Amino acid sequence: MIRNRRRRPTGARRATFAAVALMLGGGGLVAANVYASASEGGWGGQSGPEASGHLTSTGMATIDCPDVGSRLTSVPDQARAEVDRELAQLDQQSAGAYQQLQQSAQAVRENPGAADGPIMNPLKEQRAATIERIAVAIDRVGDRPEGLESLAACTLRPAQEGSGGDPGSGGQATAGASESPQQGGGQGQNGAGQAGAGQGGNGPVVSDYADITSVQPNVPNPPQQADASRGTFTSDCGVNANGLFNSDNVIVAPGVSNGAHHFHDYVGNQSNNAFASDEDLADAKTSCVDQGDKSTYYWPVLRLQNGKQERDAGSPGGGTEGNAGQIVTAKQVTLTFVGSPRGKVTAMPRLLRIITGDAKAFVNGPGNANASWSCTGFEDRQLKDKYPLCPSGSDVVRTFRFQSCWDGRNIDSANHRTHVAFTAPDGSCPAGFQAIPQLVQRIVYDVAAPSIQDGGRTVPLFAVDSFPEQLHKPVTDHGDFINVFDEDLMRDMVDCINSGRTCGPRGGDDSGATTAPSTGGGTGATADPGTGTTADPGAGETAAPAPSTANPVELPRTDATTSPANTTKHSKPARQSRTTEPAGPARHGKTSEPAEPARHGKSTEPAKSGQAGASSRAADSSGGEVGKPTQSAPPQSAGAGRTPAAQTEPQAVQGGLAETGAHLWPAAIGTLLALSGLIMLVRAKRLRY
Repeated sequence: MIRNRRRRPTGARRATFAAVALMLGGGGLVAANVYASASEGGWGGQSGPEASGHLTSTGMATIDCPDVGSRLTSVPDQARAEVDRELAQLDQQSAGAYQQLQQSAQAVRENPGAADGPIMNPLKEQRAATIERIAVAIDRVGDRPEGLESLAACTLRPAQEGSGGDPGSGGQATAGASESPQQGGGQGQNGAGQAGAGQGGNGPVVSDYADITSVQPNVPNPPQQADASRGTFTSDCGVNANGLFNSDNVIVAPGVSNGAHHFHDYVGNQSNNAFASDEDLADAKTSCVDQGDKSTYYWPVLRLQNGKQERDAGSPGGGTEGNAGQIVTAKQVTLTFVGSPRGKVTAMPRLLRIITGDAKAFVNGPGNANASWSCTGFEDRQLKDKYPLCPSGSDVVRTFRFQSCWDGRNIDSANHRTHVAFTAPDGSCPAGFQAIPQLVQRIVYDVAAPSIQDGGRTVPLFAVDSFPEQLHKPVTDHGDFINVFDEDLMRDMVDCINSGRTCGPRGGDDSGATTAPSTGGGTGATADPGTGTTADPGAGETAAPAPSTANPVELPRTDATTSPANTTKHSKPARQSRTTEPAGPARHGKTSEPAEPARHGKSTEPAKSGQAGASSRAADSSGGEVGKPTQSAPPQSAGAGRTPAAQTEPQAVQGGLAETGAHLWPAAIGTLLALSGLIMLVRAKRLRY
């Protein structure tokens, strides 16, 4: 009988084996969890476009389609409605193709040709059919436009890898509008992501931000001639505290829902949507203090890329098209009309439409761009294609200086541009155009400078809404205006500006304030049309809008700066009496209403407002002088003190304790197992000895 000489393991040996097994298993769990977290990317394990405003290292491809609308300089009125619908269809096609591109981002990044068959070729076919319908519609009632078929093909613009740019580089940031907005360079600050997806999956990126303190003063001031119109007229229409939004654009796409593919803030006229007629605008309520101003003023909303969701998170124009995050209510909106450095101004025609800037400037190029970004206390330096990083105590400022030359006949044009023009650098209007009051729209936001170093994790990024394929670039910022002043109030405005007074909505007259306004001129391409240095003549007198009859999207307001004055319903006040200036030379003979302006090149009689009475406009006692730095509110910390009063519902639970635990529990268990094994190993050694 053979005897088994193998020794049976003792209790100490068994404990040692178990301890080693626990340590190996626990260590494996920890390693696997760390590897998985690293490969997922983002913060809190979130990857790809859903990262809550955090920049990543992957660039974004986009689709560059020729802008057909800007090429149509003459469209007969009979074809206008059909052409507008087809132009809106082109935008819808581009947006749809861009969404397909996002879904195929990885495959297209590895092989750009992969987009041709499923995306680019079908898009070209769709656009060709739509462009043909446009040409046929015009041909029925006029001359068929030539060369439109060449605009059907779009190009795939590859992802811009390594285009981070140093946010502190004033040299890169101060590029004028004539510099291509696509240019970037350098490495991201402190190694931050060089390009990014943003909360909506399509921007912004590190190179979209610049430190305002590194920018040199760049605002021109044309010389004032002796007969310059030096007065200013301010209309106070609130900050959209009641949350009137939609993604329509009644100027560019009348009759088309979601024609803008991004959301706008509205102040003034409360009936502005895609289906509002001229009569609807004339009969609407207004948020303006002076009820004689029913004009509509609108611009893309500003959002924080902070993971919050508004009610439009699942709606066209909102989250479904990459416009995601918390909408910020402006701290202050100033609407100031200024004169001309070359002479007197004449009245704007009623229902005049003006668009300043280009919502598609990222792919169109900077020819019509007119974005101006700055910070309070630094408004002598304007950024054209960067968002500003403001120092502590300074607020973000968007400034729009609208075109101030009118062709004297039309209230609109086929491409919404040729009936108005910017002045030359010396302040003069083109031949055949006449000077009108220039709207200077200044919007201030109490938002902190994003923490670029950590990709917006500590302090969230901010960006304007945009068409999906425009990637939330700051150069795409734009403003829209429709003049619905009653004729009496318009005459008061012209008289105030031409006589050198400072007038506001409250009543009173400064009796001869003649401070010359700062009048940055230019064509919108090579000169700076915006100074952003307009003082606020009416701060604190904001009236909240009356309820809209236009079925707006009512979103919750989340900004802590909304004051009680901005939430008080304003009844329609009686027009204040004004001291009439002596008749004769004081009006300079230029305040009469222009005769029969036409919307699309044909004469139409301007609608009357039904309000009468002519009296002089008085100065706002709290008014400042245009051209001098704005006196802002007491400084606040760039970080603390800017938290919104009421947070909106988060899109997803990101970065919280629950999420952290969900992502780290395998590593935690692995650590416990490893520690248990270590303890058992120590005890086993004691048993052996």
